[in-house]
Amino acid sequence: MAPMILFPAIDLKEGRCVRLVQGDMSKATVFSDSPADQAAVFERQGFEWLHIVDLDGAFAGRPMNAAAVEAVLARVSVPVQLGGGIRDMRTIEGWLAKGVRRVIIGTAAVRDPALVVEAARNHPGRIAVGIDAKDGRVAVDGWAQSSSITAEELGKRFEDVGVAAIIYTDIARDGVLTGLNIPMTLALARAVQIPVIASGGLASLADIERLTAPDCAGLAGAITGRALYDGRIDPVEALALLRGERPAATLATGPRERRA
Repeated sequence: MAPMILFPAIDLKEGRCVRLVQGDMSKATVFSDSPADQAAVFERQGFEWLHIVDLDGAFAGRPMNAAAVEAVLARVSVPVQLGGGIRDMRTIEGWLAKGVRRVIIGTAAVRDPALVVEAARNHPGRIAVGIDAKDGRVAVDGWAQSSSITAEELGKRFEDVGVAAIIYTDIARDGVLTGLNIPMTLALARAVQIPVIASGGLASLADIERLTAPDCAGLAGAITGRALYDGRIDPVEALALLRGERPAATLATGPRERRA
């Protein structure tokens, strides 16, 4: 089985790289004025994928940080998965043509599931579904609204249509460094055949170690944001741990210096 992929997150607000707390746009911490520079740092640190979200686009329903995304694509060679404001076929195909490896469909997966089916069949392996859960229900419009559908119900809608992955985020944990919601993530992974990527709350190397446990073997990856930016997770050690190159028991789990 291939090693689990650790995706560093680049969340875009007004052209800058930020992190939010539970999706609240009023609680944005700016970590870089140059998302492209930040992407280059992540590439040098050894990350094999980047996870980018156009936060403004998620609220507006259309791309709002295209220039920043395009600058990242021009700067790095590692594959990029992109979400936020992607709600029609024109936008999907536009991003794929510009070099995005995988497009993430979130709100439209709830409101227009036929779009996901069509996109996945036309572009196999290049469409992911973003499932962001709040109080057990899928949230939409940049997490501003809750729907009536559960994560498992939504995931099952897209079995056997060629969806590459589901990115599952526990909104209550996102940006607050309380650890991934492993039980809910595993429940979703067991309910569907689509590979699941965990997101929301990853806080330390202890959380990385948890992902190496046998019950997490079916997960395709995890996304890390704030903990990586503020030095709680050392990227070299985290990646080595996921590759099985270092014994988990030897790793410290407290804050560390950032490595650029």
